[in-house]
Amino acid sequence: MIIMTIITMIITLISNILMFLSIILSKKSFTDREKSSPFECGFDPKSSARIPFSLHFFLITVIFLIFDVEIALIFPIITTFKLVNFLTWIMTSIFFFFVLLVGLYHEWNQNMLNWSK
Repeated sequence: MIIMTIITMIITLISNILMFLSIILSKKSFTDREKSSPFECGFDPKSSARIPFSLHFFLITVIFLIFDVEIALIFPIITTFKLVNFLTWIMTSIFFFFVLLVGLYHEWNQNMLNWSK
């Protein structure tokens, strides 16, 4: 028990010394108001929070996230090619890509992919 206490004290001492050294040796820079303010999708955080938000921007973001997740789901399909029956693999892949194409057609039909709104 005493050894654990001594090790904890040594680790705490070393981490405190390192934090103190980083504070002393860090490069101090004076930043202006723009660099020190948070950036949130191009909006000024110091202005009114009730300004209109482009719904089209939101929909494009959601479409990107959906297709990003679907790309992550395509990789296991590729790696399981030699592990399962060929017919099962082809039917699963065709069904998956069919769902992707139906989603893309729906987004195209709803004019979500058109930036000139």
